[in-house]
Amino acid sequence: MDRDLLPHLPVVAAVARRRGFAAAALELGMSPSAVSHAVRLVEERLGQPLFARTTRSVALTEAGQSLIDALTPALQDIQERLERIRAVEGRPSGLLRINAARICLPLAVTRIIAAMAERYPEVQVEMFSDERLTDIVCEGFDAGIRIGEMIAQDMVAVRLTPPFRSIVVASPDYISRHGRPANLADLSKHNCIGYRLMRSGGLYDWEFVEDGRDIAVTVRGQSIITEAHSAIELALAGIGLAYVFEPLVKDDIDSSRLVQVLASYAVEEAGLFLYFPRRAQLAPKLRAFIDTARAVTRR
Repeated sequence: MDRDLLPHLPVVAAVARRRGFAAAALELGMSPSAVSHAVRLVEERLGQPLFARTTRSVALTEAGQSLIDALTPALQDIQERLERIRAVEGRPSGLLRINAARICLPLAVTRIIAAMAERYPEVQVEMFSDERLTDIVCEGFDAGIRIGEMIAQDMVAVRLTPPFRSIVVASPDYISRHGRPANLADLSKHNCIGYRLMRSGGLYDWEFVEDGRDIAVTVRGQSIITEAHSAIELALAGIGLAYVFEPLVKDDIDSSRLVQVLASYAVEEAGLFLYFPRRAQLAPKLRAFIDTARAVTRR
């Protein structure tokens, strides 16, 4: 075993995970030159380049991918064993990397992270916002958070929130000026705030239930957004109808800043789930997150 290489292997793994030297240096608290030196040393000892570097990107070579495939589970196992040792003393610790769609934070995750900071100060939570269906194992995440129906079958899923509805809302001012839609056909007469899908680039069709059947309605309007809070802001400003998850606008509805329309057509979503690969033992930091989530979402 080349013991001189061991301290540098986590640096190589960080560059691969972050897809860049500067980002890896920021994560590790090192200078970019120190990171570059560590990678170069490993490459020299192995006699092969691990990364193909350009001015815009860093990608693994075939040799680099082979090393990372072997290195990632080994480093993860070592980290989890160290965390279990610390957890024996009642101190879950370490970096918990979670991949989540942006909408997950306002729905529940922000409250969970806030509670984690109080309960487990030695656990650092990194939340990576991503609209893709990311392979959390390959990209070095401990867990992911998505709407339930989007989770791969081979993952362990833990519910974070109850099911919730997708609803249509508008401001009282908009309703007074343009009227209230009475049925789905009426949506064609209204200024509907569109949602651009980041993955496909297409516009999202609003989903409803009518007479027990799922219906997708193509809507039109003067505004298109890419995230829910922008739709809510525009609806509050009286611009048009917004299609949003009900928990995001509960306070606005309770205070009459927004009005729900077409309530009988609302579709129920599965709710948020935390998911992670099956393991013999759960890492203490992830167990701490799950326990905290259950405590927060029960309130």
